[in-house]
Amino acid sequence: MNETTPDHARLLDEAIDLIIRYQNDPENPVTSEMIRAWRLRSRDHEEAWSGVATVYGASGKILAEKRRLERRDSLVSTRRTLVFGGISLLGAGAAAYSFGPGLLLRARADYVTTQAEIRQLALPDGSTATLGPQSAIALNFSKEHRSLELLAGMSFFEVSRDPARPFSVRSGHLHAVATEASFDMSNDADVLSVSVDHGLVDVGGADLAAKPIVSLAAEEWATIDPSSGMIDRGQREAGQIASWRNKIIIAERETVYALTARIGRWMSGRIIIADPSIGRQRVSGVFDLSDPRGALQAAVHPTGARLRQITPLITLVSPI
Repeated sequence: MNETTPDHARLLDEAIDLIIRYQNDPENPVTSEMIRAWRLRSRDHEEAWSGVATVYGASGKILAEKRRLERRDSLVSTRRTLVFGGISLLGAGAAAYSFGPGLLLRARADYVTTQAEIRQLALPDGSTATLGPQSAIALNFSKEHRSLELLAGMSFFEVSRDPARPFSVRSGHLHAVATEASFDMSNDADVLSVSVDHGLVDVGGADLAAKPIVSLAAEEWATIDPSSGMIDRGQREAGQIASWRNKIIIAERETVYALTARIGRWMSGRIIIADPSIGRQRVSGVFDLSDPRGALQAAVHPTGARLRQITPLITLVSPI
């Protein structure tokens, strides 16, 4: 990853926070002065401000009285409504992971990968995990149990046999449990995907003793959207499981939100979907990650959307 990326990410986050602060209290002269001083700190600060202001429909004169009056009623007041009310910031786990796992996530994780990085790990029980880009896992192994948490991104697990200690992977409020299996698991825009190469994998909620939501055998896959409760499932040849390890993504009826988040792990910066109706549409296809921008354009093309490069670190998906 470019060594300047973390600094650019920080500046973009600060610029977004300043816009939100301004939108919450546009009449406050202290806020206006804070923004003015922040923009004057460096050329990079001004570039970050200009990029974010452009994305949110503002301009370099956003602080002007006329502009403020024109936009006062239309601007949203919190990060949540800003993100979901018309423009959605995406990555492993939405905006927070657009540039890879953040500091808090790194503090929790035992292993973390960066943009486009794939790493194979030997686990304490003899199993292996192949961690995808911009992903993070935390381990919890003992003589009594073997479990880990997929904190962000994706991983392919090859589970060694141990009937006395089922292998459990948690992501959000869901678990995937296996005794001996190989399976792929990813969390993209809060949608959980599990694909099984061989063996049997049960996917369920927080209570591991409860009946699984879905049970998957070899060459079966499922996606679960906890927010809507929607479950989609199908079959896939074993050679197509975790194809991202070979720089290929195979999507079947996936939302543009989830697919964009997955492809974004191979790209620098933030990907912003300007219209939620684009993100909710479902697409299928095979996408070549050796050209991630081309893959993203191909993914959104069926929706009638196109890509616009707002800044080197902001890609906008918008209607044509």
